Amino acid sequence: MASTFVNDLRLNEMATGDQSGSWGTVTNTNLELIGEAFSYGTEAITTNADTHTTTIADGAADPGRSMYLKYTGTLDSACTITIGPNTVSKMWFIENATSGSQEIIISQGSGANITIPAGKTKAVYSDGLGTGAAFFDAFAALAVGSITGDGSGLSKVVDQTSDTGSANIPVGTTAQRDGSPATGQLRFNSTDTGFEGYNGSQWGSIGGGAADGIFYENDQAVSSNYTIVATKNAMTAGPITVNSGVSVTIESGARWVVL
Repeated sequence: MASTFVNDLRLNEMATGDQSGSWGTVTNTNLELIGEAFSYGTEAITTNADTHTTTIADGAADPGRSMYLKYTGTLDSACTITIGPNTVSKMWFIENATSGSQEIIISQGSGANITIPAGKTKAVYSDGLGTGAAFFDAFAALAVGSITGDGSGLSKVVDQTSDTGSANIPVGTTAQRDGSPATGQLRFNSTDTGFEGYNGSQWGSIGGGAADGIFYENDQAVSSNYTIVATKNAMTAGPITVNSGVSVTIESGARWVVL
């Protein structure tokens, strides 16, 4: 009986009496391929190709076997990548490192596909069910109990009390504001007891007032420097006190009305 390659890593499964005198060589190759399955590999897509095929080679080194598989090349449209054979059940981390800002679509058969935007990486797995084989997003429904650390490597993550509860945002005094804030940042100012946001040049209050939408409350003292730019007007319910050392700048063309 001849050797077969029906396993998920396409290793050489030698039959009894097969590969006489070569078992050492074949076994060493199999061990190397097992190592490759835990490694990093890259594969280039033909320029502007709409389709691409990655076939894990039988008993030989192949980037498609790698646990982390990076696709490169230049695309002008989305490219569907078929990974075969369609009987392989395996997990990959697949990176779309192509240029041209195009998606790659990972497929194995007529089943579900996975789309990976340009510059992104997804953990995916195949079911290896033959003609109807499908790919799945391994982390699509990932449940995370807690994350520790400074969060510097995370994006699009909002801490919340529950799915229907509240989002948790930073709380601190005026003195505890970020030293170098960025446009769009939000926080709750415990000094002013109100929400505030940074517009690119200064902090400003957000919302306030009663829940019925009729009353709007503002503080009675200006506690930090504020500029009303030339293209804006402002209105405040008085009386208002501008604290010592604090200034309100009203640029030419702007107006501040205190009622």
